[in-house]
Amino acid sequence: MQQVVIGTEYGTHNLATQDVDTPIPKAGEVLIKMKAASLNYRDWEVVNGQYHENFPTGMVPLSDGAGEVIKVGNQVTSFAPGDRVISSFWQGWQSGELKDSPAAKSLGGPLGGCLSEYQVIAASGLVKMPASMTFVQAATLPCAAVTAWQALITKGNIKSGDWVLVQGTGGVSMFAQQLALMHGARVITLSSSDTKLDTAKQNGALHTINYQTTPEWAVDVNRLTHGQGVDHIVEVGGPNTLSQSLACIAPGGQINVVGYLGGKDGSINPLQILQAHATVRGIAVGPTSSLQALCNAIDANGLEPLIDREFQWQDYRQAFDYLASGNHLGKIVLTF
Repeated sequence: MQQVVIGTEYGTHNLATQDVDTPIPKAGEVLIKMKAASLNYRDWEVVNGQYHENFPTGMVPLSDGAGEVIKVGNQVTSFAPGDRVISSFWQGWQSGELKDSPAAKSLGGPLGGCLSEYQVIAASGLVKMPASMTFVQAATLPCAAVTAWQALITKGNIKSGDWVLVQGTGGVSMFAQQLALMHGARVITLSSSDTKLDTAKQNGALHTINYQTTPEWAVDVNRLTHGQGVDHIVEVGGPNTLSQSLACIAPGGQINVVGYLGGKDGSINPLQILQAHATVRGIAVGPTSSLQALCNAIDANGLEPLIDREFQWQDYRQAFDYLASGNHLGKIVLTF
């Protein structure tokens, strides 16, 4: 079989293809023939050596994938050959809090990831795909969709009628918009592209704001919510946008910090948190139980991920370049 690995130097154009033996599942493991894998910004950071942790030469990147079970190891009773499955981002985090699963490790660093024709994964780190989904759609779920689910549902306890502010139109943000709408919430979406904002509105956003033409967007958010502010914010910008998020959060509202696309530098005035009575939490994706709950909700509601573009898996360099361009809306997927 073939797999792609981090080369002797970092960089998407230094990734290397290897021919290796197809792995054999041990007790408790499952052999999967990969059908699709999706890209996340984290994957770009990993392969370019810009993640907070550097991973060694020879590691297979990409955390998110879906495929077909080919063979199961001894003691595996929950899956059988032919099952369509999704790998959980966190292996070894089944449910509850991450701090209570000290052995948890993520795919695509430090564990080998999904940019491989075949992959062996522990049965405990897999869930069956929603029946309504294709492999391409299912491959988008483990990181981006679970992050949005963990923020708004598992932790946020979102309610019908809540106001939700979504920053940007990438994978996490578009899933957050879809899941908020699924729960009857009202969504305001930010982007620097009017074209992307039009698409967000066509997909249910109640209001949209271009943060380049309206740099003080918190003022507009407060106006649109009649001075109430928003109940939930999916914060992907990081330190550079958190101050504005705090300026438009409703009293007692929740800010879920999931990224830092606006940069890693900046300062926060903690008095803003105090004055807003806000909850500010970091979201590190979520456990396998959240992926399962998400899949159940998708089966019940027929959610379809927003997929911008598909590439053949051998065209991973072009796919990474497209991700880095920031021109996408929703997810980018590699197909096998």
